[in-house]
Amino acid sequence: MKQPRSLWPLGITVVSAAFLSGIAACVAIACTHKSDLVSEKYYDQEIRYQARIDSLDRTRQLATQASADYDAATRRIVVRLPAEHAGKTTTGDIQLYRPSAAGMDRAIHLDPDPHGVQWLDASGLQNGLWRVRIEWNIEGHDFFFDERIVIGKDSPGGQAGGVATIQR
Repeated sequence: MKQPRSLWPLGITVVSAAFLSGIAACVAIACTHKSDLVSEKYYDQEIRYQARIDSLDRTRQLATQASADYDAATRRIVVRLPAEHAGKTTTGDIQLYRPSAAGMDRAIHLDPDPHGVQWLDASGLQNGLWRVRIEWNIEGHDFFFDERIVIGKDSPGGQAGGVATIQR
């Protein structure tokens, strides 16, 4: 009488072959995948990044700070430049950035009144979190300000009207 053949050698061979095939596939994918960690223009990007840091530091050193507030009663955003910049010739831009939907972003030319205030119509903006980013230049010096605001029918406290709570 013949003894039944053991299937263990065949099973070990099949599992080993599958494992080696998987490793070979991973190596092939890793070798063909482009994984450049450094941009070709990394030096230019670093200079722009450092310029943004310098602008933020310059803004923080001012005696008064810029601000961006949402007025739910009028559905407008009020942007205020620092008091020491009011009345000076200012160039710059305001970006309304929606973190959850890039297609909703808006860019607006900075054009403050003599008191350094600019009102923005927010009636066309969807309710929710927005970032107001202000970049401006005065007398050859760049400044940058970034504020999170919540736009909605009611202020976050649940009362109609009023100014929304600002989250920094």
